[in-house]
Amino acid sequence: MQDSKSTPLRIAVSARSLFDLETSHAVFETEGLESYTKFIRKNERKPLSPGPAFPLVKALLRANRTIRGEESLIEVIMASGVHPIMGNWIVNSIEHHDLDIPRSSFTSGGFILPYLQAFGVDMLLSKSMEDAQKAINVGMAAAVMYDTEMSDELLADEGAIRIALDGDSVIFSDESERIYQEGGLEAFQRNETMNAHVPMNEGPFAPILRKIARIQKVTAPDHRPFRIALVTARGGPSRTRVFNTLDAWGIEVDEAHFLSGFKKRQILAAFSPHLFLDDQHTHVGPAAELMPAGRVPYRTESAA
Repeated sequence: MQDSKSTPLRIAVSARSLFDLETSHAVFETEGLESYTKFIRKNERKPLSPGPAFPLVKALLRANRTIRGEESLIEVIMASGVHPIMGNWIVNSIEHHDLDIPRSSFTSGGFILPYLQAFGVDMLLSKSMEDAQKAINVGMAAAVMYDTEMSDELLADEGAIRIALDGDSVIFSDESERIYQEGGLEAFQRNETMNAHVPMNEGPFAPILRKIARIQKVTAPDHRPFRIALVTARGGPSRTRVFNTLDAWGIEVDEAHFLSGFKKRQILAAFSPHLFLDDQHTHVGPAAELMPAGRVPYRTESAA
């Protein structure tokens, strides 16, 4: 694993998560490569509309230009299973939207994981469950992006990069979540109270928070580029273990919301994130109606 103290935060986005490619994808799926190619050639000079990962990518690249120092602390890479025929349309759209994304891979249906690993990617945002699952299985942070309507306010936002994350199975491991699923709320609360001062194991996005913390430290306190919110269904005595775990890791979040059964959607709407990540569709689905949101797959047993 690369040294997080010296390498940039590298985020890979698929073409279908960065831009709205649903029409061209439907042509390929229903009419085949020849019609797909003709459709692309006809439209490749028209800029593609933003997809669900676009607000985050735009905010990341804007912040990267303002962080002091000669080396980039944030890098965005295009890694996509679309056919290279689509490449020119995507590159034209990247330039149209003034996105500093110089590196890209187009694999024509082939798996992108080997190239993500070759680039040293920390995090993948994709529309492909298969690609996201493979990334999670090898210990890489990943999420499947849901379709969402892009608000003009979010696209024009030039404030801090706001990321909201669930706790268990996202920032933390799924150990406590499995206890809840198998034994119910009482077993979960008992375990968390008994282990209140025992730090939880890291989940797939803990390394991302570590790199974000490093970026925050090289900027002035009143101009830090990120604002991170923990939004968790935990409540009551289970809060203590969360605070103790983050303290043990040396990681700070800007906001912590313990909802204890309250719906996440309203709290997330108040925070208005560029990206919300959760492991459960019941939370991601409603959130995606208002904001960019992605579901973090569970690591499969075969990969454990």
